[in-house]
Amino acid sequence: MDNLRYIRGMMEAAATFTAVSGWGQVVIGLTAVGAALAAARQSSPWNWVAIWLAEGGIAAGISVASLAIKAHLANVPLVTGPIRKLILSFSPAMIAGAVLTAVLVQHGAYAFLPGVWMMLYGAAVISGGTYSVPSVPVMGAAFMVVGTVALVAPASWTTALMIVAFGGLHVGFGLWIARRHGG
Repeated sequence: MDNLRYIRGMMEAAATFTAVSGWGQVVIGLTAVGAALAAARQSSPWNWVAIWLAEGGIAAGISVASLAIKAHLANVPLVTGPIRKLILSFSPAMIAGAVLTAVLVQHGAYAFLPGVWMMLYGAAVISGGTYSVPSVPVMGAAFMVVGTVALVAPASWTTALMIVAFGGLHVGFGLWIARRHGG
């Protein structure tokens, strides 16, 4: 009976655990707002891209660190179970985003970057969220909606849309996840 209770407890913990750290998402959102404001002041498109690439690296670092902390606190192994599935399902769209970024920059098509980034990040979050709580794929869908707007909106909307997506969606959903799913 003790073994069955242990197994049941582990299955329940695995079913409700989301590897995504809500507080980590909040911090990512705040750094994204800073990046958007700094990027908006750049006169060179390459400098704008460089700021956002740096922000992507910072966000990835925050995400990995907060994921590791959350997994440790929940006593969930870092490289197995839901976290492994999250990484494997999240990565393909992010790799596609890196390749498309290089191609768009090479061709000087900077105006397409915000929409492409939002769409592919949203797709990655939806895919990764398949193994998480329902609010995670909803966040991904919201990124895709804002990304669609970014692809057809005037260039003057770029900073606002980057703040709404990478800032606001991360902060809003991060607070929701932190409150409802243990940090």
